[in-house]
Amino acid sequence: MKTIKDSVHDYIEVEDVARDLLDTAPVQRLRHVKQLGTVTLVYPSANHTRFEHSLGVYHLASRALSQLGIEGQQAERVRAAALLHDVGHGPYSHNIEELIHRHTGKYHDEVGDLLGSGAVARVLTEHGLNPDRVAALVAGEGELGQLVSGELDVDRMDYLARDAHHTGVPYGTIDHGRLVRELRFVDGDLVLAEGNVQTAESLLLARALMNPVVYSHHVARIAKGMLRRGTERLLAETDVTPERLRRMDDKDLLVALRSNDATAGYGERLSYRDLFKRAVWAEMDAVPEDLIAADHDEIRRLEDDIAAKADVDPEHVVLDVPDEPEMKETSSRVIVGGEVRRLEDQSTLVQALQAAQRDQWRLGVYAPADVQNRVGDAAVRVLGLDVAETLVSDVRPGIHATLDEFQ
Repeated sequence: MKTIKDSVHDYIEVEDVARDLLDTAPVQRLRHVKQLGTVTLVYPSANHTRFEHSLGVYHLASRALSQLGIEGQQAERVRAAALLHDVGHGPYSHNIEELIHRHTGKYHDEVGDLLGSGAVARVLTEHGLNPDRVAALVAGEGELGQLVSGELDVDRMDYLARDAHHTGVPYGTIDHGRLVRELRFVDGDLVLAEGNVQTAESLLLARALMNPVVYSHHVARIAKGMLRRGTERLLAETDVTPERLRRMDDKDLLVALRSNDATAGYGERLSYRDLFKRAVWAEMDAVPEDLIAADHDEIRRLEDDIAAKADVDPEHVVLDVPDEPEMKETSSRVIVGGEVRRLEDQSTLVQALQAAQRDQWRLGVYAPADVQNRVGDAAVRVLGLDVAETLVSDVRPGIHATLDEFQ
């Protein structure tokens, strides 16, 4: 057994298959992948990594298994999946996941190829565990897969508490001890026991409050957009392959960006926080529906059109169209009056939080400060933004935003 001191859970005891997995290269690589990617440019103390998060998820999974009375090989598979659940992440965590998926067809939780060979496969096999079954748990398959990836998973419980701790933002604070203690399986579904509607709501509320101030902070989004653009160019104009990119860590990618002429500008800007600025910051009601649904190719075409109308380098325009807001946690199940019910059917808070997420949604257009005004004016025309009556400027001239942002 190995005992590890953790900033969130105090002491974590790692034993059996997890102990042997700790020292494999795919798990150790997670020490060099920041949990929050570009958010560290907003919150300097948010330097925690996927490695310590994986330890936290393993710890909470072990506690949940004990609470549920699950033992033996079944429990070992879940513990292994909990520790390995993030080995599929590329550099900067979720920041370039869509880009990697476009080129490889794999998201971070599709890890069958990573667990099926090498040191991880060897350790799993030595402990009598089938790598394919562990990979299935990582993907959330089966009853026990809900513990690792589901609406009430231990992954979410750890990252909310950990992200709040390291950013210093109090909104993500949750009672993960109670959440784990109240978990039950009913007819194959992972649910919270009777009397825990508010416990489920706390998870939902923490996620909803953390989103605008941490996960979708405008500076983090600007850096994320620049990182994606630089990485796209890295794949297009250098010998870096999507498969190699997928296995890089944060430092590998930053060095690659700075070391190639085609991407050095992005690498330097990201290294020294010389970021683009908001030229447009528009709420959902001001944006045409077809633009919200635009795919990657259409967004790139629109960026080129904005650049041409503003007479700037196309690489100096980044159009950032977030996905429509969703709250997976609303389908969490709780026992009320002896019946299993969905949280969204039981909680009056859910509807308010869903409305708040829509209100917080923003489309962004980013550009260097010296062309910010021109790009903003061009973007409003090219994108057909409905801001004629509500357009105002931020205290920094040249930011086109809806009035709501400043009320």
